[in-house]
Amino acid sequence: MQTLKLDAKIDPDGHLRLDVATQLPPGKAEVVIVASGAGNGQRYDFSDLTGRLQWSGDALAEQRRLRDEW
Repeated sequence: MQTLKLDAKIDPDGHLRLDVATQLPPGKAEVVIVASGAGNGQRYDFSDLTGRLQWSGDALAEQRRLRDEW
């Protein structure tokens, strides 16, 4: 297995083109690409997915009660 880290550019049409020399043998290979999107300045706003649980009970007692149901 070989780990590669490189900077890449996405074309205006949304394509990522890679031409990377490796030391892997010829044949089929499984390739995993993790694209961070770093550098584009855009960040997703998760505020619509967050909240706060209003809890007024004893969390430990509730956990024990749930386990006793098993």
